[in-house]
Amino acid sequence: MINPTLDIGYFREQLVARRCVQIPGFLQEAPARSILECLQRDVPWSLAYRANGESKIVHRDEYRSMSDVQVAGLLAEANMQAKGEYGFAYESYMMVKAYIEKQDQGLLLHRVLEYLNSAEFLDFARSVTGLRAIRRTNAQATRYRPGHFLRMHDDVDLSDGRLAAYVLNLTPGWHPDWGGLLHLQRDDGMISEILFPFWNTLSLFLVPQFHFVSGVMPYAEQDRLAITGWFQT
Repeated sequence: MINPTLDIGYFREQLVARRCVQIPGFLQEAPARSILECLQRDVPWSLAYRANGESKIVHRDEYRSMSDVQVAGLLAEANMQAKGEYGFAYESYMMVKAYIEKQDQGLLLHRVLEYLNSAEFLDFARSVTGLRAIRRTNAQATRYRPGHFLRMHDDVDLSDGRLAAYVLNLTPGWHPDWGGLLHLQRDDGMISEILFPFWNTLSLFLVPQFHFVSGVMPYAEQDRLAITGWFQT
């Protein structure tokens, strides 16, 4: 599934020098298109957001039945939470949880999760990062739509063994002024990198590192689709 023509050594050098790297044309085109179709057509999305100091999930059935006014109310709560604090709002499909609980049998994302934890993919993860301790890949599918965002955080979770974070971008033709750009922050507070969600590009950065996803604008003409997670011990 990974594009066999990638120069892994070059991308490892970039990651060492910058603490982040983008790998264009990451997957072979046919599987990338198949995953895109699954994200567009088959995934039963839930809404993940943070309000009143707690991370919350509106599960698929409830979320599907909500009116636009009700959803707007939840996004307003998420924006209130984000004033001066960590906050987020986006649509999510927790791939590991769904796989373990045997939900949605036949969904292509289950095969994707198996591949992300295959010997081939884990060998790639160790090679490109130089981190031999990587043993598994966490994953969730995400869909950012107008009003969705992710505020600044560093991904630190001492119980979770996170070594590097990744975003497999799967939206063709995204425009930079639509928002949804991944920003990485230096220790002095300045932005060190802005990673654009190019089609079939893997964005990869070392943990810990402060970062955020800028809000998606109301005039965005597509959904920002991705599979994201961590390489873990």
